[in-house]
Amino acid sequence: MMIICDTCVGIHIRIYNKEVLVMSASKDTKRGTWKVYIRYKDWQGVGQVHTKRGFATKREALEYEREFLLKKSKDVNMGFPQFVEVYMEDMKPRLKLNTFLTKKHIMETKIIPYFEKKSLAEITATDVIQWQNQLLSMRDENGMPYAQTYLRTIQNQLSAIFNHACLFYVLTANPSKQAGKMGKAKGKEMLFWTKEEYLQFSEVMKDKPVSYYAFEILYWCGLRMGELLALTPADFNFETHTLRINKSYQRLHREDVITPPKTLKSNRTIKIPQFLCDEMQDYLKMLYEPKEDERIFTISKSYLHHEMNRGSKVSGVKRIRVHDLRHSHVSLLINMGFTVLAIADRMGHESIDITYRYAHLFPSEQTQMAEQLDIERMEKSNGEKSGQ
Repeated sequence: MMIICDTCVGIHIRIYNKEVLVMSASKDTKRGTWKVYIRYKDWQGVGQVHTKRGFATKREALEYEREFLLKKSKDVNMGFPQFVEVYMEDMKPRLKLNTFLTKKHIMETKIIPYFEKKSLAEITATDVIQWQNQLLSMRDENGMPYAQTYLRTIQNQLSAIFNHACLFYVLTANPSKQAGKMGKAKGKEMLFWTKEEYLQFSEVMKDKPVSYYAFEILYWCGLRMGELLALTPADFNFETHTLRINKSYQRLHREDVITPPKTLKSNRTIKIPQFLCDEMQDYLKMLYEPKEDERIFTISKSYLHHEMNRGSKVSGVKRIRVHDLRHSHVSLLINMGFTVLAIADRMGHESIDITYRYAHLFPSEQTQMAEQLDIERMEKSNGEKSGQ
């Protein structure tokens, strides 16, 4: 990189990859602060102008200018916080809003504060180990350490940053990978209700129709909470006994947000039983003339958790999570003898996911396999004897 500096007028001309970038740092006399002016060409070769105001000192303005150049040139010597900005800008169009905000929160609270004074390139595996040790020693307001699964989630976010730098910004190695993993990937034990337990629970929920009908959909259709809360009258076709699932509800920054479902496979249309068609028609009649595109369950996820607690206590059935009703639906279908492929289509999963996650619920065929192998071996032996 060649640098030509005209200190008299405060203009810097830098040549990077044969592209000329003109920059200046000057005093904003009206505000008493400093500002920078940068003229450059973007990745498409189109001329762009970038200005930034409000710097307290010339040093801060020039430092901002330097980091801006490093980001535009994909230089791994940029500060770690600046690279995180680049990474988040690269990832944002590819992520659902709630996923992006979760990732952003972890970056801002658990990762950037530790590495904020380092450049991306100077972070070592030893630095990562020390960061891990700090997180392992931290305690929440109740004096409890972070859950092992949460620690693994944080670790994965740091690894994702360095992987991105290795793939697209010529970083030579991922120090997070070299340091080793922290926490555990395995989540909580999968719980579910039998049909009898659910019916016992649902009986006591009839005192609140909105709760009763919400849990009916969750159990008999296996929907995710976000999918349930995004349902509209237009999603039901009572003539064909079908329910369309093509969106999900989130409450983000005190606003109701409708997003696509969790995965592409989650866009699906499922058949619903006649009794549920009848129940949902009754429920829709209870509502005050809902529009076809209006949500029919205007409750919150916390409301459902509260109702799950109430119903479990009153009915006497074991307490499970609301999401475990989805597992309960899969368990019911397995007990009814449906195939992995059929269950996967209904749940919006890949077949391999159903096989992996619910393998312990499927009837074991090991004995039948062994008996069939005996028959195969005997047939071969008898054939060899008859040929003698």
